Amino acid sequence: MRKSLAILALIAATPLIAQGAQVPGQQDASRVTAGTYATDPGHTLIGWRVSHFGFNDYFGIFGDATGTLEIDPANPSAAKVDITIPVSKVTTASKGLTDHLLRAGKDGGKPDFFGPSPADARFVSTSVAATGNTAKITGDLTLNGVTKPVVLDTEFSGAGANPFNKKETVGFHATTTIKRSDFGVNYALPMVSDEVELDITVAFEKK
Repeated sequence: MRKSLAILALIAATPLIAQGAQVPGQQDASRVTAGTYATDPGHTLIGWRVSHFGFNDYFGIFGDATGTLEIDPANPSAAKVDITIPVSKVTTASKGLTDHLLRAGKDGGKPDFFGPSPADARFVSTSVAATGNTAKITGDLTLNGVTKPVVLDTEFSGAGANPFNKKETVGFHATTTIKRSDFGVNYALPMVSDEVELDITVAFEKK
């Protein structure tokens, strides 16, 4: 169903592309209006990257994140973010590795990574330090049953009206690095790096 909708959206957009229409989203803060926004789960991704044996990096994605952004462009440092990430929907380029991340522990033991029914992860902001189009968002990240403070280096990437559903939309890109051992995910250390780079892209639609 989603694939069919995506194809229809591409077909619908073709005339706009042919006419050289302006991209709907622009990095223009004056386009942002105050209010509460909800994530567009289909266009919100949390990418992760680790070093594998010191030879090369391996990466995967968490998708379908849900949550809210409360923002007033007149006071961006008062913004609040609350995002829930379904760890059970993690995916990689390898089915075997994806299955390994979610498999039960052997002989009833602790899973190597998350196990077959992991709790959702959640990030709740506690402060925002905004400067121009960038911000440092500090918050509490709960992952694998452990809560630790995390700082997101965030950039406002665009705002405008979605051309299909007409909703006011704002987008952000953020990065941070966490230590998985802080969250009790210790399997294969140090062969698989403790440091995990997170690359986050979020689209919010106004409620």
